[in-house]
Amino acid sequence: MRVSVIGCTVLVLFTVLIIGKAEIYIVTVEGEPIISYKGGIDGFEATAVESDEKIDTTSETVTSYARHLEKKHDMLLEMLFEIGTYNKLYSYQHLLNGFAVHISPEQAETLRRTPSVKSVERDWKVRRLTTHTPQFLGLPTGVWPTGGGFDKAGEDIVIGFVDSGIYPHHPSFATHNTEPYGPVPKYRGKCEVDPDTKKDFCNGKIVGAQHFAKAAIAAGQFNPSIDFASPMDGDGHGSHTAAIAAGNNGIPVRMHGYEFGKASGMAPRARIAVYKALYRIFGGYVADVVAAIDQAVYDGVDILSLSVGPNSPPATTKTTYLNPFDATLLSAVKAGVFVAQAAGNGGPFPKTLVSYSPWIVSIAAAIDDRRYKNHLTLGNGKILAGIGLSPATHPNQSYTLVAANDVLLDSSAMKYSPSDCQKPEVLNKKLVQGNILLCGYSFNFVIGSASIKKVSETAKSLGAIGFVLAVENVSPGTKFDPVPVGIPGVLITDVSKSMDLIDYYNTSTPRDWTGRVKSFNANGSIGNGLMPILHKSAPQVALFSARGPNIKDFNFQDADLLKPDILAPGSLIWAAWSPNGTDEANYVGEGFAMISGTSMAAPHIAGIAALVKQKHPHWSPAAIKSTLMTTSTTLDRAGKPLQAQQYSETEAMKLVTATPFDYGSGHVNPRAALDPGLIFDAGYEDYLGFLCTTPGIDAHEIKNYTNLPCNYTMVHPWNLNTPSITVAHLVGTQTVTRTATNVAEEETYVITTRMAPAIAIEASPPAMTLRAGASRKFSVTLTVRSVTGTYSFGEILMKGSRGHKVRIPVVAMGYQR
Repeated sequence: MRVSVIGCTVLVLFTVLIIGKAEIYIVTVEGEPIISYKGGIDGFEATAVESDEKIDTTSETVTSYARHLEKKHDMLLEMLFEIGTYNKLYSYQHLLNGFAVHISPEQAETLRRTPSVKSVERDWKVRRLTTHTPQFLGLPTGVWPTGGGFDKAGEDIVIGFVDSGIYPHHPSFATHNTEPYGPVPKYRGKCEVDPDTKKDFCNGKIVGAQHFAKAAIAAGQFNPSIDFASPMDGDGHGSHTAAIAAGNNGIPVRMHGYEFGKASGMAPRARIAVYKALYRIFGGYVADVVAAIDQAVYDGVDILSLSVGPNSPPATTKTTYLNPFDATLLSAVKAGVFVAQAAGNGGPFPKTLVSYSPWIVSIAAAIDDRRYKNHLTLGNGKILAGIGLSPATHPNQSYTLVAANDVLLDSSAMKYSPSDCQKPEVLNKKLVQGNILLCGYSFNFVIGSASIKKVSETAKSLGAIGFVLAVENVSPGTKFDPVPVGIPGVLITDVSKSMDLIDYYNTSTPRDWTGRVKSFNANGSIGNGLMPILHKSAPQVALFSARGPNIKDFNFQDADLLKPDILAPGSLIWAAWSPNGTDEANYVGEGFAMISGTSMAAPHIAGIAALVKQKHPHWSPAAIKSTLMTTSTTLDRAGKPLQAQQYSETEAMKLVTATPFDYGSGHVNPRAALDPGLIFDAGYEDYLGFLCTTPGIDAHEIKNYTNLPCNYTMVHPWNLNTPSITVAHLVGTQTVTRTATNVAEEETYVITTRMAPAIAIEASPPAMTLRAGASRKFSVTLTVRSVTGTYSFGEILMKGSRGHKVRIPVVAMGYQR
């Protein structure tokens, strides 16, 4: 039984009985998408452009070919299935040629067997990867003045955010106090209208705002009352990431009557284009995310910021680099768009990355130099360290401590976990008033059904002077972040210190034979936690930040490619929040939030990339990635090697010397990135070569996604011209090549190498002179000296006669012949 679609000669028309439960599938079909169509179909001119060039999506050539592809998608579905038995959600024409459709598994099987269909993937879910940093990164003094000051930093660069939307009324996105924004002719995105206020979401700073929810709706997950059928942020995460990258400069961060400093984006003058595809409870679906990316590139964004990653590997794809998500991003890079993606929050364990491909910049999260500490002073003189962004109790005064379990109105309240202090109505106000309320930090706080904000509200409504939250047992991976509160409050995170508090309280609190308290004699005072302490040991790799080595397939085989690529601030980041956002229970109803995650690190890189793009408008995405990586630092503020947070044997946290699997090339250095000296450039053909030479990838699978046959001239995937070298399986001797391009004046570079003793390393030539704009090849030879069963780390350092320094990390594991 053969169905020919291409020539529209339909030999057999058949329908399928729907048996299984309908699911969402992403289908790719024969024929080139707009980005790579070189002509050949009668009546349709070529739409493809050279690598890194923008397509004029408004031209009749492009729009007529887009209509042609969509018509083909519709005809295929109509020919195979009865109308009403399927629901096409999206047609993808720009970066992929295909569609997302809601059908039964049996119908999906029929599509798989159709000759013109190249791949059928069941949709899978994605999730969000959940201030002071501009100064920490040296932007106000080192970078903004060269671009014309903060009021010009990022001018006319459009950053697209595929996230949970935006709260457009936030001062971080306001235009009333800024120089007027002119039009951006290259950007053609549309602005949806808020169904409630009937106003659109754009204001000159925000230039585009659209939402994508067809897959979420088809899956029965979308709730319009909390998810909003508009670009409105019902979560907080999207507003936060947009403000980190491109929020206005100098916005006061005020909460509970206290100003925590001024917030600013990395590129305060850049424009924001919103593509909402993530939602507060369920995250999102790849079909919606791919549609959002496709639209963003079609609209003409310069940079994409993605604080999103898959919940689990795709069901049918074996290769990490070849799934609809990464393949769409490869086409985005071909269209000249720089892509920044959060590396993931599965750290500190190895192989936890959710961002794999060489065309993407995968970003790890660092802790910057601020630490918020607080303490509780007990009546016996002991001082217990903790955290809490709170004011102090009255100086030189102690207050009585009362435990929540000892001030219940009646014993029936025990079923409400009263020690969590979430319900003021079960506690006796007369006993709490004027005292410090002691509460217990239970598992409910970890899962989000209890919050420190609610403890503070409970204590305040009962007239308490303050509160203490004691952690009595800790599960691995529990992350304690300081939370701003309006009354004195402290969280004791160290279990041994909590035991000191409980022992002191119990010995100071006499009880009758039933266990009821006779008198409360324990007392204490809470310190001031509002001022941060600045640490020289910053930056450090955050405990949660996902770690390498990178994997090339979902059997977790090591890849010949270093990931993450770079480290950026991602811990305790202050930025805009959506007052109706519920992503973080501690910030419900607030205008700002201080949260952590590689989600926060990615927009730092997106904003810094905007500053590089502004200075070098014609640089390719690979050139921008190269400049960020080769100029990064592997030293902390004190000049010592970067450290990474890690678990000790007892599951307490310790610091270890960090490696490229923690930080990639190092911590971003924006000042140096504007003038790198050399870059390592790569384009679409190079990425294709990388895929074709990676062992285990089927050439047919590559052709399905790229529409191009394989070319094996690269020989090995480690010869891809990236600013890092990784050989996961080194046997004997291997020679790796790189091509450096001089983007400055003529300069002579001396090349030195160093490597752990198990692997010998040598670079040739030892020095080279490059004229302005010239490119030169050099080779790096790696030889196994001893087999250790672990990775060896090293670096290539290229020192220029004009002061440029270029550093490339080297990673290899030796095996016996």
